[in-house]
Amino acid sequence: MAIVSARDALSRIFYQRCFWLFAALVALIGVVSFVPPTDHGRLVVNAVNMFLLIATVAAVGRTTLSFVIALLLAMPAVWFQYTGLWLDDDRQLALSWIFSASLYFITTVYLLRYVFHPTVMTQDKLFGAAAAYLMIGVLWAYNYAIVGFLYPQSFMIVGQAGRLVYADALYLSMTVLTSTGFGDIAPLTRQARGVCIIEQITGALFVAILIARLAGVYPPKESYIDDASENAPTGPRRVRAPRAAAAPVAPAQRDMSEQ
Repeated sequence: MAIVSARDALSRIFYQRCFWLFAALVALIGVVSFVPPTDHGRLVVNAVNMFLLIATVAAVGRTTLSFVIALLLAMPAVWFQYTGLWLDDDRQLALSWIFSASLYFITTVYLLRYVFHPTVMTQDKLFGAAAAYLMIGVLWAYNYAIVGFLYPQSFMIVGQAGRLVYADALYLSMTVLTSTGFGDIAPLTRQARGVCIIEQITGALFVAILIARLAGVYPPKESYIDDASENAPTGPRRVRAPRAAAAPVAPAQRDMSEQ
């Protein structure tokens, strides 16, 4: 089957799926922050975003059903993104943001289930936890962009009401997620403030629950109790008397015994 073959091919390419997803997220944040807002810069951002979508599909698609769902969300996200940029149509870009936000929401839920599963904490799970935290920031960046499209003038940018571009939305999302709050970009409408509140609560709960998960992996030494000693009876134990030492043999008796 073609879908199963594609899923297996991605699993072989992205062997450590959570690591590649984390690397793609870090690359996206770096590219958005340092690439100039020109046509070539936008092309680089779209290329990194494409790699992020592929890494996301690979990370989620551990089963055939999840792979199909991720693929069905990633394909229209890419299509509406490029058509919106080519035609300079904000509605097409908004549709791309909606599909991308849906994909990243499903990915975040999957990563949280994978990381918080009560099994051994592996290196892939640690990268999955870091990728989930960054994924929350990217997800809310799309949410801010969608709110700005549906409710214009929802944000104040450096003292003036305006519309967020994706770089500003990602910057706002990361400052809200980490509770930094520089104040240069602030929400104005109730809808934008509500989205900020949800992200602040999500970021705080994620860190608290992740620390509790990591603390539960390595319990204190006092919790390691031998089952045999725990189930042993608590009554008085029988104390065996020490065995008496043998008396020394005299030299005369030793000679007679030897004869």
